[in-house]
Amino acid sequence: MDDMTAATGFDVPIIDITPYTRNGDAADRAVVAAQIDDAAASVGFIQIVGHGIPAAVIDEFTAVMDDFFALPLELKKSYRTPPEINRGYAPPKSESLSLSLGVEPAARMNDFFEAFNVGVEAAEYPHLSLPADQYAANTWPAVEHFRAAVSAYFGEARRVAHTLTRIFADALDLPADFFEGFTDHSLDVLRMNNYALAPGEITPAGELTGMGEHTDYGIVTVLWADQVDGLQVLDRRGEWHDVSPAEGALLVNLGDLMARWTNERWMSTLHRVKPPIVDGTVQRRRSAAYFHDGNIDATITTLPSCVGAGSRYSPITVGEHIGAKLAGSRAGRSNPYATRDADRVRQAMGRGMGQQ
Repeated sequence: MDDMTAATGFDVPIIDITPYTRNGDAADRAVVAAQIDDAAASVGFIQIVGHGIPAAVIDEFTAVMDDFFALPLELKKSYRTPPEINRGYAPPKSESLSLSLGVEPAARMNDFFEAFNVGVEAAEYPHLSLPADQYAANTWPAVEHFRAAVSAYFGEARRVAHTLTRIFADALDLPADFFEGFTDHSLDVLRMNNYALAPGEITPAGELTGMGEHTDYGIVTVLWADQVDGLQVLDRRGEWHDVSPAEGALLVNLGDLMARWTNERWMSTLHRVKPPIVDGTVQRRRSAAYFHDGNIDATITTLPSCVGAGSRYSPITVGEHIGAKLAGSRAGRSNPYATRDADRVRQAMGRGMGQQ
């Protein structure tokens, strides 16, 4: 236990999922499932090791990500897509993640990170009639090896996400393949984020928002990140905590759909990015979030084992939920489906105001 954990009681546990990635025996898998259940219920964030992504794949992926973000801003802007198309480049101050929750931020479209998105294309499932806007064709920049390296990492992150849902099924006493029926043409997106801006583009003063307070939208997020301060997680007492991954670990957090499925037995935890500023300069920080969101036509209803005295959520399709979230963060339209989410976030933010 580190000094911060000892002082605050807050811990993002490190869980070795090797028994699932290397066909471990049932007893070892049961231990992992129990650890995931405990972390999902108490923190909502997890660090995983034993994920099996080769270091070379990560190194090549982060190298081409750096190459893209090093391009001139105007060239990067040539890879923009309309707000409803969750692909391509997003420049600084073009989004506000807090609007995805139906919560108005102090300044609209003020998140200063830049990003590049790729995702699952409709062409991957020619036998299905999938909407072209949600399963849009990817925009690939003219950066050497970019498409190959990003695609290789995308495939590995997808494998890890499906492994996690297999663990979730065991942790929730569901059939082993339960989530496969909701994710066999999952609306998955990989978002590459960069928080280091060129000198002179911003004046670091006051409360600088790298990425506003938000919960993730889908089932589960698999996050690669630099070991640099910036990511902050809100605990149940309303206190913010810095989170940085251990060497070789990936960060995993649950999305809103998993909170809906489990009736908040497992939580989608509020988090934000407040990049460190040293001598008036925003320090370089990179991350890459793989969002495993589920089939667009899948309906999410509370699991029978989690209903208890009654469900907190009405049924909703993945498409309705994700569409409303993106309309908030990317197009500035408040989310009409996020009443409970927004109330929960306002309460959490209210508790945490004195801890920022």
